[in-house]
Amino acid sequence: MGFILVLAQVIVFNHICLFNVAVPLVFIYLLVRLPITLSVNWMLTIGFFLGLIVDIFSDTYGMNTLACTIEAMMRKPILRLYVPREEDLTRPEPSMYSLGTATYLKYLLTLTLLYCSLIFLIEAFTFFNPVRLLLRIVFSTILSMALMIGIDSFMTPQSEKRL
Repeated sequence: MGFILVLAQVIVFNHICLFNVAVPLVFIYLLVRLPITLSVNWMLTIGFFLGLIVDIFSDTYGMNTLACTIEAMMRKPILRLYVPREEDLTRPEPSMYSLGTATYLKYLLTLTLLYCSLIFLIEAFTFFNPVRLLLRIVFSTILSMALMIGIDSFMTPQSEKRL
């Protein structure tokens, strides 16, 4: 699934820009769904190489690498904001089933907002046009999150889906 998602990001989603502000960044779904039991070193390594692969095929000069590495580092502390004890998880992989719908959506929103903020701040590297920067962050977060929820509904086995 990871290969397909990165390929879709590079070939399709990188060329979509709705209303000249919203860019879907769905490949971060791979970082969101990695097991929480994974060590920090593995998370940072996966985040680094995931961003590097997207950078290589998108000519973005390390922007995704930096943002993915920071996101991988912040993933566990963000999850702890919403789930204080890891024993409360029914499965090690964060999902609507293991966290509950409301908690999972907050977790997904926080990580997506973090990534979109990082990537657009790195890209702009200035606050010259703060309104446009804010619009890009907000609408890219909404678009990316909607697409990731759609992907999640297809990827979650029928036995795990809640009513």
